[in-house]
Amino acid sequence: MVTVQQVRAVALRLPRTTEHLIRDRVKFRVGKIVYVAFSRDETVMGFGFPKVERQALVEARPDVFHLPNESNMRFQWVQAWMAALDPDEMVELVTDAWRMCVPKRVAAAFDANLLEALPKL
Repeated sequence: MVTVQQVRAVALRLPRTTEHLIRDRVKFRVGKIVYVAFSRDETVMGFGFPKVERQALVEARPDVFHLPNESNMRFQWVQAWMAALDPDEMVELVTDAWRMCVPKRVAAAFDANLLEALPKL
């Protein structure tokens, strides 16, 4: 099971990310763009995800992922049950959602720093 604290640890390491508490909901954003948000009870994590791919994601794993409510379908957004989400998968989803919000050069610089931090074989 993934916790908000685990997501926070990932999100706050991503450049330009800020955390906000809006109407009792924890949200992570770049500028004004929210890329991860939690339900008030912290059982659901919503995150940025390409519209064209979200139906396939939900259909492939309905036990983990579900579509947002109708009013949020206009956004590039999907949701996951926190209890069913794998920690490694969460890191990938949060990072990919962040990439959708930042300029390409910021994401490229982040990737370059990751490669430099990896041990040389």
